[in-house]
Amino acid sequence: MSRSGEPTRRVARALDALRHGWAIRVTDADGAFDLLPAETGYAQPGLFAAQMLISAARAATLKLANQREAAVPHAPVLIHAGEPFTLAMARNLADPALDLASPLRGPFRASAIPAPAAAQAAMELARLAGILPAFLVASGVDVAQTVAADDLVEFKDPLNLTIQARARLPVDACEEAEIIAFRARDDLREHVALVVGQQDNAVPPLVRLHSECLTGDILGSLKCDCGPQLQAALARMAAETRHGGWGVLLYLRQEGRGIGLINKLRAYQLQDQGFDTVDANERLGLPSEARDFPVAARMLDLIGAARIRLMTNNPAKVAALEALGVTVLERVAHQLPANPHNARYLETKRDRTGHLLK
Repeated sequence: MSRSGEPTRRVARALDALRHGWAIRVTDADGAFDLLPAETGYAQPGLFAAQMLISAARAATLKLANQREAAVPHAPVLIHAGEPFTLAMARNLADPALDLASPLRGPFRASAIPAPAAAQAAMELARLAGILPAFLVASGVDVAQTVAADDLVEFKDPLNLTIQARARLPVDACEEAEIIAFRARDDLREHVALVVGQQDNAVPPLVRLHSECLTGDILGSLKCDCGPQLQAALARMAAETRHGGWGVLLYLRQEGRGIGLINKLRAYQLQDQGFDTVDANERLGLPSEARDFPVAARMLDLIGAARIRLMTNNPAKVAALEALGVTVLERVAHQLPANPHNARYLETKRDRTGHLLK
């Protein structure tokens, strides 16, 4: 793997371009796509596109499931219409929140993708940029950045993550605490760890992986259990310190299980239409689980916590960390009561994503 840093810079510039609505070129060994993001793209004179690149979940919604199996909802699908796509048509097609307002679209047909790795990389770039995974395949547009599909491998390499700062931080749960900030090259997300109590690497810490949730952690949303889980985890770690133990809270900047704040709010809108959490993400063309567990493993390694007790009701989280070399000595149950607004959300986690009741 190249360690020059240039692949990560290309990805970072491509993400910036997508957020600004500029076109990018994504290449692989088989070819390339010039792609204009449907959500953020800006109108250009004479802009029409014969094709769009969308997710398999959107293709299924458009009745293309028989032509393209949608077993992987965020896999790419190349579609054609009877007339060229305009940017307005592309935006209408990309956003599932508009499905009720525009129920009749098409007809469309799906075709083989000439550069499959590039198309798959485009879907991942959209997720990382926090935009809808839908692109106009446009020729003649100004390309702001060219990125290779393989560049994502180095960009997502957890070894890029390093400790940038640390400081004492008394918190409500425990006055003896230290905050540690991490940052990866060319990635704007800054993850933090809160070490609760006196670190003693001879004693396995109680660890909680908590993904950022603005609505739950800060605004007190009742649609999820994130805020109460965060506070309960800190309280449990503080209790550990009274018996010679310590704790580590990893606060991961992975809003919405990795799909971003705006897409999470779009999923909320779809939930209000009757879809559960998993189905809402799939209609957006996004995975229901997109968190970056290698980042968490790297943070624990940098702290020096190789053997841990993990506070979670998600067996997949235990398996993911163990596969990355973290020794999970014990899974500590972490379950809180439901409320009328999040009961279905918790049932979905239990029934469709394998969460345990205790």
